[in-house]
Amino acid sequence: MTVSRKTIERLLFGAGAALCLLYLGVTAYRSLASRLAVQTFDAARSTRKATLDKDVAVKLPSSAVNLRLWGAKRIAAYRDSLARQFSPPIAVLRAPTVGIEVPVFDGTDELVLNRGAGRITGTARPGEPGNVGIAGHRDGFFRALKDIAVGDSVTLDIGTDVTEYVIASIKVVTPADVTVLERTSTPSLTLVTCYPFYFVGDAPRRYIVRGVLKRRQERGGALSAAAQ
Repeated sequence: MTVSRKTIERLLFGAGAALCLLYLGVTAYRSLASRLAVQTFDAARSTRKATLDKDVAVKLPSSAVNLRLWGAKRIAAYRDSLARQFSPPIAVLRAPTVGIEVPVFDGTDELVLNRGAGRITGTARPGEPGNVGIAGHRDGFFRALKDIAVGDSVTLDIGTDVTEYVIASIKVVTPADVTVLERTSTPSLTLVTCYPFYFVGDAPRRYIVRGVLKRRQERGGALSAAAQ
């Protein structure tokens, strides 16, 4: 049976139309899928960011700062720092036996140390493994370290969890002795301040308090194994 040219043209036109519709459908689906993927990613990122912001936020201590042991100049510098803008603290350090509760900021410039304590650059960040080095002024927040003792507990609260350390050693070194800030194979905390505590002028030595991990308590309630 002979197929007419008109029939062939109709068949070809129909096939072409079908291919065009298929192409438009695939293109539309690809565009829709792409938009949905981007929207899903953005939603997930926003949710993750909101969760992290909520979990990691470290609040400043709510209790009033005890200035009883502080030097007059340090009190004035602290009060002046309250009017300055700061990034949020990365942790809150607490040593209950000697009444220390201080926000820990990143860095150790003078403004930071007037406002709280500072993580020493090059040491581990709170919550990370290794040796967390934190400095404070001897006539301010860290003056009470003169009364801390081996066996006392110190905690670092980073918002998502609280890490407890037990004071293992206390010693006095020269400013040139930076071995106290070297990395450690086990989680540890090193508190540094100038010494003697009541020295007039620039104190010539450094007071070093070393703590070792006891336990880490997550906000959800999970408890890590205690260090042996």
